[in-house]
This record gives sequence, C-alpha cells and structure tokens, in this order.
Amino acid sequence: LGLVLGLSLVYFLSSTFKQEERTVRDRNLLQVQEHEQPIVWKVKFSSGNSSQLSNQCRNSVQGKLLITDELGYICERKDLLVNGCCNVNVPNTKLYSCESCLPNGCCSVYECCVSCCLQPSKQHLLERFLNRAAIAFQNLFMAVEDRFELCLAKCRTSSQSVQHENTYRDPIAKYCYGEYPPELLPV
Repeated sequence: LGLVLGLSLVYFLSSTFKQEERTVRDRNLLQVQEHEQPIVWKVKFSSGNSSQLSNQCRNSVQGKLLITDELGYICERKDLLVNGCCNVNVPNTKLYSCESCLPNGCCSVYECCVSCCLQPSKQHLLERFLNRAAIAFQNLFMAVEDRFELCLAKCRTSSQSVQHENTYRDPIAKYCYGEYPPELLPV
C-alpha cells in the first residue's frame, strides 16, 4: 500500500511540473515578439510552369475544385502541376483573379480571395493592416514570412467574419483580405 501511495505521489508531482512547464512555454509563445524580418513582397522565382525542384510552389492546398499558388495564379485542381504551381498554359488558369470578390475585399471563394490579395497593388493595403494589427492579432500575422502566407491567413474566416459568434456578417462573401471586416447585418 505504501509503494502504491509513493508511486502515485511521484506521478502526481511529475505531472504537475510538466503542466507548469507547458504553461510557461505557452505564455512565452503568446508574448508579442519583435518582427525582425519584413514581409517579402516579391516571389523569388519567375515561372510557375517548371517541374524542377528549384521551382516548387506553395499553394492553398485545401480547395476541392480550385487551388491558388503563391504566384497568384488560380486554377482547377486538375490543372495543378507536380511542383505545386498552376499550369499557366491552361485557358482556365487566371492570374490575380478577383471574380468572386466585392470592392471591400471580401470574396465568396477562398482561393479567389488569396489570388486577389496577392495582387501587387494590394501591397499598401496589407502593409497598413500589419501596421495597425491589434495586439491580439500580432502573434498570428507577425508569424507570416511573406505575402502568400499573409494572404492565406487573412482570407481564412475568423472572428472578424462573424457576428453573434455563430452567424457570418456576410454569408456569401465570408473570406476577406481587406482592412476592415464586413458590415454587421441588421438583427
């Protein structure tokens, strides 16, 4: 009985200390850190059509029908090359497509939101957003390393896209890259 009690005490103490270490590590992650590297606004490689390893593209991954690559091309999933880039030789592939987007920067299709956000003309809008990001959002948005990651993060639905915690502010155009969230709907 003493052995079981002793082992239980050791287990309890080690679990408590491990939990405390996790809590301290999580607190440190939540502290706002200085963002040392500026956002990279230019993609370093030119063409998205090569299957060479040096020309790999990141893409939006999640789309069932559409994909946006980091160069700003939007294409059907079937037109994605093995290197992750959209095939620009296919007629349906579009560069910086804003087809489903409203003037306020909210879109009904996530991939269109990312593609539209990647337009070079949106750089100043994104810079202003980063400069005005609230403390609560700095850890999320300051963790991005380039414009593509910023657009992926901005276009995902967030608490800014909803009202009353369970209703989209705009049920159709719910993916937003703009500076401000959509207007609140009347109750």
